Amino acid sequence: MARDATETRARLLRAGERRFAHDGVKGAKLSDIVRDAGQRNDSAVGYHFGSRQGLLTAIVGKHMVVMEEQRTVPAADADLHAVVEAIVAPTAALLATEDGRDFLRIMEQLAFWSGVGTAHPNDVLAGTVLGTQLDRLHALLEPDLGSVLARERAALMVTFLTAALAERARSRESGARQRLGHDRFVRHVADVLTGALSA
Repeated sequence: MARDATETRARLLRAGERRFAHDGVKGAKLSDIVRDAGQRNDSAVGYHFGSRQGLLTAIVGKHMVVMEEQRTVPAADADLHAVVEAIVAPTAALLATEDGRDFLRIMEQLAFWSGVGTAHPNDVLAGTVLGTQLDRLHALLEPDLGSVLARERAALMVTFLTAALAERARSRESGARQRLGHDRFVRHVADVLTGALSA
């Protein structure tokens, strides 16, 4: 891809992150994204990403790569809390950057998108460490809950986690004083989720 096209694509990605985070995945106008990216051609998103959904998929892919680099497969004997924390920590690490915070606000709107609550998770999880972590979580929950309830609890965990991180992102952007430092916040979220999963 030519340098100019690569730079244009990157500007559109960043503009999409901002608009989807602040105006909503459904509410954001492609014309605003194009304008924010400094483009004049209204078809720029279609040209580079195929569609609004293509842009959204590219944004998810960008941040999945960042998180995957920090994820580790839990040890075979890892307990529920260790697996939950392994899921939470790399996701919460996105709070450190502006585009990461925007992505967390997007993910709150797409909590259902992972497909964790179904027997058919989204293809984006195939072959990822996150997918392995979620499989390990299911394996720990299933003996006591059965497969259906285990999936339902994992889906609720994703909903709660994305909401908590999106709220933290909004709070940081507003300049509000954070009651808990980052590491303590991550441990607290992992504790709460583990308690809810094991209730």
